Amino acid sequence: MAIIPGYGMNAFIFGYHPRGKSMESYWAGKGFEVWSLNLRAQGNSKRLGGRKQYGFYDAAVTDLGVAFDYIVRNTETKAERLDGVGCSLGGTYLYAHFACAQEKNLVGSVVAIGAPLKWVEVNPMLKSAFASSRVAGMLAIRGVRPFARLAVPVLKRVPKLLHVYLHPEIVDTSNMKEMIQTVENPDRMLNQEIAEWVKQGDLVVRGINVTREIAKARNPLLVVLSNADGIVPEATALSAYERMGSDIKEILRVGTDAVPVAHADLFVSDIAQQWVFEPLAQWLIARNESVHPI
Repeated sequence: MAIIPGYGMNAFIFGYHPRGKSMESYWAGKGFEVWSLNLRAQGNSKRLGGRKQYGFYDAAVTDLGVAFDYIVRNTETKAERLDGVGCSLGGTYLYAHFACAQEKNLVGSVVAIGAPLKWVEVNPMLKSAFASSRVAGMLAIRGVRPFARLAVPVLKRVPKLLHVYLHPEIVDTSNMKEMIQTVENPDRMLNQEIAEWVKQGDLVVRGINVTREIAKARNPLLVVLSNADGIVPEATALSAYERMGSDIKEILRVGTDAVPVAHADLFVSDIAQQWVFEPLAQWLIARNESVHPI
């Protein structure tokens, strides 16, 4: 399986958990060959040419295409397809990949964790942040990781502010300095495209309406969403489930009234292994019971 990071992050968090097994460790323990991807401007990836700025097409088609081809050529399982696990915007990259690279789709089953396709509902703070595509495309944002280090202690004193993204009640926040290693500076070209996407609802990449084209995709789909996600509301997370043309589609809702679950809780909370990692693994195993999972 290939795990794809989302907006303003790298793959560090997939190999780290403040308490218990990380995503990588948990799924490797279930027999999966696990690949975590750092796309351009993420983690320890290196730019060997081309422009510094990037948008949806660069990440979803160019980068994922190269990464998927490499994995299929080098997997020890000898399988010809891989399973994609897209986290937040990483799931959106998968949707865009299907729409824009239909002739070379190396993906088998798809898991989208808190991933938007069509902005049916938008959090007011997110809507405000991306209110102007022109401004979003002009601002070069730097120093996000150092800023996060300073901001987290302040936010921890006001848990309600953090609840948009995570719940300290179920996340060990004493190791936030470690978790912040997953934070990356966002790209202004991508920011501009996100602002346009939020405004119009449908995701359009180089003239291709991904929201419509996804109806042609037949990959088995599992949509994972949380009941208190302040980043990607349920209606937005479900948009891919409603539009993707798969015969096999399922929804995994995470969280209860007693234990609300937000966006980041799906990856690093105390309940992540039991409520997310395990059912996700079982779903993929069921899809791959006749082949070796990657």
